[in-house]
Amino acid sequence: MSLMEKDLVLTTDEAIQYLKISKPTFLKYIHLGRIKAIKAGKGWRILQSELIRFLRGELIQ
Repeated sequence: MSLMEKDLVLTTDEAIQYLKISKPTFLKYIHLGRIKAIKAGKGWRILQSELIRFLRGELIQ
């Protein structure tokens, strides 16, 4: 299976636990465009591969 087939969709709380950052910091990164996320209801949905890209310091293309 390729990475795309295994890519998990994380909630806001799961993403901030994964990154080990505060919720305000996480939301700031979304609003600054450093993390790509989709608004879903009251929260956000983020692909795990996006968090890995962010942690590697790779720029959004």
